[in-house]
Amino acid sequence: METVDLKKVASKWQKKWADKKAFEVKEDPKKPKYYCLEMFPYPSGKLHMGHVRNYSIGDAFVRYKRLKGFNVLYPMGYDAFGLPAENAAIKNNSHPEAWTDKCIGMMHEQQLEMGFSYDWSRQVGTHKPEYYHWNQWIFLQMLKKGLAYKRQSTINWCPSCMTVTASEEVIDGKCWRCKTTIELKEKEQWFLKITAYTEELLKDIDKLEHWPERVRTMQRNWIGRSEGTLVDFPIVDKDGKQGKEKFTIFTTRPDTLWGVTFVVFAPEHPKVMELVKGTKDERKVLEFIKTTTVDEKFTRSEEATEKKGMSTGRYAVNPLTGDKVPIYIANFVLMEYGTGAIMAVPTHDQRDYEFAKKYDIPLKVVITPKDKKLDAATMKEAYVDDGVLVESGPFNGKNNREAIPLINEYLKKQKIGKTTVNYRLRDWLISRQRYWGTPIPIVYCEKCGMQPVPEEQLPIKLPKDVKFDQTGNPLERSKAFLNAKCPKCKGNARRETDTMATFLDSSWYFLRYCSPKYDKAPFDPKAAAYWMPVDQYIGGIEHAILHLLYARFFTKVLRDLGLTKVDEPFTRLLCQGMVTLNGETMSKSKGNVVDPGVINDKYGPDTARMFILFAASPEAPLDWSDTGAESTFRFILKFGRLFDKHESVDGVKDKLVVSKMHRIIKTVGEEIEDFQLNNAIISMMDYVNFLQKSKDHTSPKVFKEALKASCVLFSPIIPHFCEENWEILGEKPFVSLQEWPKYDEKKIDIAAEAADELADSTRSDILKVLELAKISVPKGITLFVAPQWKYDLVKLVKEKAKETRDSGAIIKEVMKTDLKRYGQDIVKMVPKLVEKSPIVVLDEKIELKALEAAASDLGKEFDCAVKVVKASESTDAKAKVAMPGKCAILVN
Repeated sequence: METVDLKKVASKWQKKWADKKAFEVKEDPKKPKYYCLEMFPYPSGKLHMGHVRNYSIGDAFVRYKRLKGFNVLYPMGYDAFGLPAENAAIKNNSHPEAWTDKCIGMMHEQQLEMGFSYDWSRQVGTHKPEYYHWNQWIFLQMLKKGLAYKRQSTINWCPSCMTVTASEEVIDGKCWRCKTTIELKEKEQWFLKITAYTEELLKDIDKLEHWPERVRTMQRNWIGRSEGTLVDFPIVDKDGKQGKEKFTIFTTRPDTLWGVTFVVFAPEHPKVMELVKGTKDERKVLEFIKTTTVDEKFTRSEEATEKKGMSTGRYAVNPLTGDKVPIYIANFVLMEYGTGAIMAVPTHDQRDYEFAKKYDIPLKVVITPKDKKLDAATMKEAYVDDGVLVESGPFNGKNNREAIPLINEYLKKQKIGKTTVNYRLRDWLISRQRYWGTPIPIVYCEKCGMQPVPEEQLPIKLPKDVKFDQTGNPLERSKAFLNAKCPKCKGNARRETDTMATFLDSSWYFLRYCSPKYDKAPFDPKAAAYWMPVDQYIGGIEHAILHLLYARFFTKVLRDLGLTKVDEPFTRLLCQGMVTLNGETMSKSKGNVVDPGVINDKYGPDTARMFILFAASPEAPLDWSDTGAESTFRFILKFGRLFDKHESVDGVKDKLVVSKMHRIIKTVGEEIEDFQLNNAIISMMDYVNFLQKSKDHTSPKVFKEALKASCVLFSPIIPHFCEENWEILGEKPFVSLQEWPKYDEKKIDIAAEAADELADSTRSDILKVLELAKISVPKGITLFVAPQWKYDLVKLVKEKAKETRDSGAIIKEVMKTDLKRYGQDIVKMVPKLVEKSPIVVLDEKIELKALEAAASDLGKEFDCAVKVVKASESTDAKAKVAMPGKCAILVN
């Protein structure tokens, strides 16, 4: 077994699985279903360790669920559209489809080599017409329902990718793909009306009880619901008089309206250029708008960002006081939030206070503490606590919070304001000016205007006659694609050249897996009714907002179209941690990438899988270690040696082996169920070590039973090697399709196991004593077993600790028993026992017997006489420190 080639073993069983279609699945109403899915990859060409970790977690869990009797759907596909393929085509003067298919082939081959148990008959590629046909169909249904529309908008333009980028795809002002600084442009764009589902998307987050709270919070914050008030502010005309023109601000603090001393517009607000047109400040304002870069757009609202602004030279009128207040523009106001214009009350908002001080804007106090009068001239910071309203017209003397609904009613009666609910979420921009994406099924006719493509003409395929020898959108240069017929008048028309954002492809792919060859709709509603929702979804935290929010939105739209009945696509979500090397993120630029292919060639896929699952819990970061991989490889070989033929001396260990086997079945099952895969592996490793030690003292029948259980239990982690050993045992394939063994509580002997573990822990303690005493060869060793009263005390303390952790109270209870004669010792021992006590408490006789049984082996190992003595019968001072589960050790 030492020379076993784990890669060769893996290839053997991968072929057998494929030949027998072992993991292909179909709907079976007689079996409980389980749908597990990892976020499908962009086909970049080769697997990286992040992929391997993601898929190893999912595959281990899926294999366990199969063993538990579930009908498991576990598919795989490729999120194949996107700019990298188009950029590669430009660079290599090739076609993105050829590049994509080549990359898919490479990635698919590596996934096969890792032995992931996917149902490959369900593979999808989003770049295939049979898939994006249904992107177009869904778009048309949304168009009919008013959920898809086109409008002029300020867009985020990536000058490197030469395309639009959605707000969610801009990270710190840079393109999420190429990291180029984003620019702002005006352009007509296609949007999906995700805001029609805002309230439901927000409310249903509460249903996602098996999602990480961090992700749920991120989605709530992105949707950003806030209740507030809209207030109209008249604009002072250029002659200095209050004009008829108004603008509306959004505020959550109408109680501070009387304290407004300036108002602020977002630099992008369309009103700004109207206000300054023809004024002396026009050029300065335009320059400020240009210098307030898009980078600031995504950081400028943060508290740490310096607040910059300038006056427009124009004024508004506070509708409640009649005061003229200057109109500013500033970087901290976002067009995306509220109305893009805010009121500013520097005495009661710290940000406004700092801005007012910086630009010498007056301050006015309208809220004061009950017992103190505030003076705006002497204030060093904004007063942001609640208090009593002053200088607030009819509301003077009222508590500011209690006055808010009254003020809102007053504004309504005066016809200058109203309450509203505001959201941060904006409609989803899906237009992209590139080739490698789903064509938008729209044509433009000079006579009939914009027209949807009839459904029977779908899919509108990407043309092949395109060249990638220059930047820009190749579709605009393809006559074969551009020239179309108007479906209404049959005259000449021009196709839409924008393609859909790739996040749209991944917003419903999980439904396509339910029936990937279905050609009458995006998916078969009956199949989806059986498989959906996805029971377990696995992927990175970086998709917490974009992909997951869009997938939730699409699921609700498809539900309303009558195609599915589920409200939410993913019941459980696990966000796996990153894989690092020496604490640093792996990247080609750093030269610290670990190639899974190299690890596979050297150690076989089971080694990589086991190490990845063992080294950290799924959610935690994992630091790759070549040493760790080597150790894992050696352990797998050690496990294999258990299956070598052996002659047992006796069956002394039978009962113990059976007890541990039933306990490990229970423990490992519970740990995998809770995604504690690393703990499950530790439990299995402990059992393997125990079996290795107990091999010669276990009967062949019991040992084979233990090996069969071990094969099944370990098969989710190292499936290929377990198949090989299952075959060695003479069992029919496949171990992967067996039943998870059932445990019998009656056969679990905790006391016997504890006694066995006592011998092991005592051996470790002897080694520590020898090391501390610097003794290489002891003359003799004496083991002192604690007196029975200490066992009685530990049991009593454990029982009382269930009711209270107060050591004093427990001591009082103990002193009411016969144990009170050991009063001084009890006072010292109880606090320590409350803090930590043995999980299993035996008694003096059992521990004495266990150590006497181990004395012979210990004597041979340490080459000296080993005596076991009752502490109660010894006068040696060392005997006094003996405790239940931890004998005292004297080395001569």
